[in-house]
Amino acid sequence: MNHSRTDIMVGIFVLAGAICLGYLAIRLGKVELFGATGYVVYADFSSVAGLKVGDPAEIAGVRIGKVESLGLVDDRARVAIRVDPNVKLQDDVIASVRARGLIGDKFVLIAPGASDNIIAPGGKIRETESPQDITDLIGKFVGGDLTSKKDEQ
Repeated sequence: MNHSRTDIMVGIFVLAGAICLGYLAIRLGKVELFGATGYVVYADFSSVAGLKVGDPAEIAGVRIGKVESLGLVDDRARVAIRVDPNVKLQDDVIASVRARGLIGDKFVLIAPGASDNIIAPGGKIRETESPQDITDLIGKFVGGDLTSKKDEQ
């Protein structure tokens, strides 16, 4: 069987393309090939509007984990956050749901604490702040606060 040089080059090109497509599918699809690493902590919020599974968790703008699951426990939203194994969270950290810009993607911002006690895997972040509802804020800004206007008259 005689293979021309062109046939071999086309085969190498197709193989390289298939490898690149597979890599992109894994990276963009956020698929874990070898299982998840790190440990999970939980935080309960009154609202997590707009937050999705896979959204990042950050400390000082540095990604330290991601939202693994969202659920409802005792009428509060429970967020499971998978934290990188080399990051240790103090038991007095504060978790809040934030947005990038006015209508940007949501993420969990964790403000570091000062305690010497570390949250154990499966532990819970006690202090949380839910996101502000943008429509309520715009309504207050545009319409003004009616109760304060009545008090002034």
